[in-house]
Amino acid sequence: MGSAQAGKVLRIVAEGKQKASGMEPNPQMLDFLEQSTSMKLEQQSTALFNTAMLHDDGIIDPRDTRKVLIFLLQTIYEAQQRELNPTRFGVSRF
Repeated sequence: MGSAQAGKVLRIVAEGKQKASGMEPNPQMLDFLEQSTSMKLEQQSTALFNTAMLHDDGIIDPRDTRKVLIFLLQTIYEAQQRELNPTRFGVSRF
């Protein structure tokens, strides 16, 4: 759902709620609700915003994709080659 569509849906829901409660829908309030919702969702739909909010693991510069992929594959390979030391103590519970 796009930001404009979400704003319109929220407007329809708010208008229906006002009508159901016996109130006269306020067109200025509904316009503000639709526009503010649309603007907010438009601003929050960028990759940079979502990365800043820690919704993902970050943004890789497209020029560095191969370097990052090689690093990750090397890390996985190294982890598979390492031998884990057995635990010599019990489980600590706090």
